[in-house]
Amino acid sequence: MAPKFDKEYVLKTVEERGIRFIRFWFTDVLGQMKSFAIADTELELAFEEGMGFDGSSIDGYTRIQESDMVAFPDPSTFKILPWRPSEGGVASMFCDIQLPDGTPFMGDPRFALKRNLEKAASMGFNMYVGPELEFFYFADDQGTEVLDKGGYFDLTPLDLASNLRRETVLTLEKLGIAVEYSHHEVAPSQHEIDLRYAEASEMADIVMTYRLAVKEVAHANGAYATFMPKPIAGENGSGMHVHQSLFDKSGNAFFDANDPQGYNLSATAKSYIAGLLKYAPEFCAVTNQFVNSYKRLVPGYEAPVYISWARRNRSALVRVPMYKPGKENATRIELRSPDPSANPYLAFAVMLGAGLKGIEEGLELMPEANNNIFEMTEAELAAAGITTLPSDLGEAIVKFENSELMKEVLGDHIHKFFVENKKAEWNQYQAIVTEWELDKYLSVL
Repeated sequence: MAPKFDKEYVLKTVEERGIRFIRFWFTDVLGQMKSFAIADTELELAFEEGMGFDGSSIDGYTRIQESDMVAFPDPSTFKILPWRPSEGGVASMFCDIQLPDGTPFMGDPRFALKRNLEKAASMGFNMYVGPELEFFYFADDQGTEVLDKGGYFDLTPLDLASNLRRETVLTLEKLGIAVEYSHHEVAPSQHEIDLRYAEASEMADIVMTYRLAVKEVAHANGAYATFMPKPIAGENGSGMHVHQSLFDKSGNAFFDANDPQGYNLSATAKSYIAGLLKYAPEFCAVTNQFVNSYKRLVPGYEAPVYISWARRNRSALVRVPMYKPGKENATRIELRSPDPSANPYLAFAVMLGAGLKGIEEGLELMPEANNNIFEMTEAELAAAGITTLPSDLGEAIVKFENSELMKEVLGDHIHKFFVENKKAEWNQYQAIVTEWELDKYLSVL
């Protein structure tokens, strides 16, 4: 767990360490990091009154005639940025966005997650998550020239990619972010750094910091890191598998040593999983929010497309890691469909919202999928009651738009903007004539 700082600690540290600039971080609805810097002399006032800014140019925020926003820094997220010079240093804090009258701004993704965590708390739960983010290193942002040709868990020779990953882990540790392990992934120049689990709101901040750190380290070494879900055709895409669990006052609410089915899963866990499975098509537009996301979600590349769950079977949408005696608190479930381009605040919110809805509805868990689902015929899938995630962004946005649960989880403001933005993206994509079409049709039609 990262240390928790308060206002007095931050003010004292800024003075003692000679920090001259503090970056205020927040995200737009799509999860792009936004930032403005204040001088150290303004920090104490910012803690008291916030810092005003124009929200009309931030995607999903507000219209120009009502654009005044106020950013309040969260001292618990204070970090000194290791990629900036130590003399006249730079620090950062994530912010909560409010309206001038002091009310929370409903378009702030951080607030959307907090609202759902408050609902979980009212039901006696707190959510913990441990995401696994994959990414690619390329020579630059103009193409997909790889830095290595390694495969899954390969120990590659000392090349730029190996050094980049090592330097990134060290940078994350300087930022107070705990790393469980890192390794080469399946595709050439694809890597993964896994984060130690944390409470969901803290982890969403960590994911945003992680993505920035990965890119900063790559840039400093003359390379480019991307969290694009599927940059190379014919290779595995990048996922963000999200391990998650609920804790209550007694401990891990997902564990039950007396589970009659022998899974060591509580009724709470089973209904939570059932909620994820039921509502996955409706929240897929959030966890997989770009046109390119659906180039990853195709059979044959390890990305789950079939709505099912299993313990050992990694072709299922939800995997339940096997229980180890004495590790009750490690009982968790893994949602395998999200990709690392998702807004982590909204992604964690919709997962939690779906799981809690499953608990509220008392949903029963479908039978475990023991076969390799990718090899099942359509008739076998239908007989097993296994359906699929949306096949493209257009289908996903229709399901999201018509979802009453998503409106409830994200609020009308974010839901409405998200629908409008994604419809525009899908319409633009549909109007494009691709190189594939020209190669396929031009010379024969």
